[in-house]
Amino acid sequence: MKNYLILPAVLFSIAIGYSQKTKSAYELASPNGKNKIKFELVKNAPKYAVSHGKTEVISPSDMGFVLKGNEDLSSNFEIKGAKTSTFDETWEQVWGEKKNIRNHYNQLVVDLQQKTGNKRKLQIQFRAFDDGVAFRYVYPKQIVKDSIFIMDEKTTFNLKEDGKAWWIPANRENRDEYLFKDAPVSTLDTVLTPLTIESKSGLALSFHEANLIDFASMTLVNTKGTELKSDLVPWADGIKVRVKDTFTSSWRTLQIGENPGELITSYLVLNLNEPNKLKNTNSYFKPYKYLGIWWGMHIGKYTFWESDKQGATTKNAETYIDFTAKEGFNHLLIEGWNKGWTPGWYENRMHMFSFTKSADNFDLEKVVEYGKKKNIELIGYHETGSNLINYLKEVDEGFALYKKLGIHTVKIGHVGSKLNMKQMHFGQFGVNYFRYILEKAAQYDLAVLYHESIKDTGERRTFPNMVSREAARGQEYNAWSEGNPPNHLSIIPFTRLLSGPMDFTPGIFDVEVKQGYPGKRIQGTVGQQLALYVTIYSPIQMLADLPENYEGKPALQFLKDVPTDWEDTKILEGKIGEYITTARKDRNSADWYLGTLTNEKPRNVEVSLSFLDPKATYEAQIYVDAEGTDQTHNPEAVAISKKTVKASDKLQLKLGGAGGGAVRFKKI
Repeated sequence: MKNYLILPAVLFSIAIGYSQKTKSAYELASPNGKNKIKFELVKNAPKYAVSHGKTEVISPSDMGFVLKGNEDLSSNFEIKGAKTSTFDETWEQVWGEKKNIRNHYNQLVVDLQQKTGNKRKLQIQFRAFDDGVAFRYVYPKQIVKDSIFIMDEKTTFNLKEDGKAWWIPANRENRDEYLFKDAPVSTLDTVLTPLTIESKSGLALSFHEANLIDFASMTLVNTKGTELKSDLVPWADGIKVRVKDTFTSSWRTLQIGENPGELITSYLVLNLNEPNKLKNTNSYFKPYKYLGIWWGMHIGKYTFWESDKQGATTKNAETYIDFTAKEGFNHLLIEGWNKGWTPGWYENRMHMFSFTKSADNFDLEKVVEYGKKKNIELIGYHETGSNLINYLKEVDEGFALYKKLGIHTVKIGHVGSKLNMKQMHFGQFGVNYFRYILEKAAQYDLAVLYHESIKDTGERRTFPNMVSREAARGQEYNAWSEGNPPNHLSIIPFTRLLSGPMDFTPGIFDVEVKQGYPGKRIQGTVGQQLALYVTIYSPIQMLADLPENYEGKPALQFLKDVPTDWEDTKILEGKIGEYITTARKDRNSADWYLGTLTNEKPRNVEVSLSFLDPKATYEAQIYVDAEGTDQTHNPEAVAISKKTVKASDKLQLKLGGAGGGAVRFKKI
């Protein structure tokens, strides 16, 4: 990966050796001066505050930790030194929603030491960006040599004013697979991040974390009024973090936008991760679209396990390969190909899967060879059932098998409320497991697609074989539950997707599911399903429906055309829970693509095409809800048309209730 420096990366670095008596407060402004962090010691305790322009966002808030034995690492400090610096570079994503990303911030590093007792040292690093602020803790090596047991983090985010928060609960059985609700910040309990807030002042805020390594995930709990506190996900015994001698927390991040769309085009979380450590990712992974023997299992047409309705059979695989090749795609996911699946696998929390032995009626080597003849590469699948002891015993053998067969992507599932030894997915145990598997996969030239995983904290910058994950309530819930309401798809771009790519599995054309569980359906139109390929970002996108539901459908052409790797992304308009319109430019052509969708309310969308090249003319290939279409009236009808447009034009699109549309702008 190449780095393109706009200016020398470190423009200045000034070391300041102030004592507590001469200097106890510092202010750090972002490069454009809008976002400011104020740090000070108040009665020997570290405090910080954040403002945006003239608006106070975070009032003075607590910092620090409580260690085992109730030892306080949040007070009795003096400042031993401080240093400021500026950094400015533009770096290129291997793949992504934006090709070139500017990383420009001002930094303040404060070194603290406690006055008495063990005289522990603690460094706090602050960064101020034009799109938000971040800070993290570094506990350096010091005279006291011991194991560190963090029992609590005292960091608070004391919001100056209330606001509407979009939230899902933390530490629940279904991990992060819940519908987002909205409520005042002052009424929240314990919630997961990203936590998106529209403040009363009109600012859009997102609290999250970045570069999470060997530490517990941060959730947020309301303590009083509008104050949120970091609540680290614990080990089974209640300890939050176990380390030896030193630790570095993840970055606590606050993205700040003047409208919600600015949160989506903020790359602050990515910028807080380390540069690419993998130099050969392009040799085995390039963004793509894929089909799969998947939806049929969720709607009950097939079973995951060996039966007379077994989905993963050699015969079915060859049929899917034939269709995938005929329609011009090159990747196919086959779930349930391996031994170990039973009707009760979900209830058995210590389920024993094999990751090398094929199920009855399925010949992995034969299917791979058949696929190669048709230029179709299989995507590997490992369902752990959250039995990581079993998985870690076999992971090398399973990855080696895929490498031998020429398989370069693996989907890894972790169904279960907890991992082995009653550990939670989001605790330090889970954090270390997911990072270990990611690095292990890179050794075998494997890209990773996680399901039932921890949240994304930007590690795809460092390990671009981390291509996507679920980590939210996806399409499958429409197959066997009450379904996802129409507003779900207008919420997740402003919440879950702020953390990184999502494998939502869009593209259902049979929205009133006619096979499998009776009465189940997608709560939207086919036009809305098309829009998802633009409004939801992932470098791999599934065409999730059954082959027979795509056969002969003109709208399939959009799914053939739409890319999954982008040069630029623009949010043209959007209101959380109501609608969103997104435009993206293809990285490998001059074409632009647009996706727009609405909640249950029909909407007339007027799109300014000023994002197009002003010197060019385009053919707009338009796919939108047909006249009279909504989620309950002819939801599968798509009106397809073409018109010639320029950057000076405006495009009118009429969306039905729970509807949407997609447009390809092909440069003429």
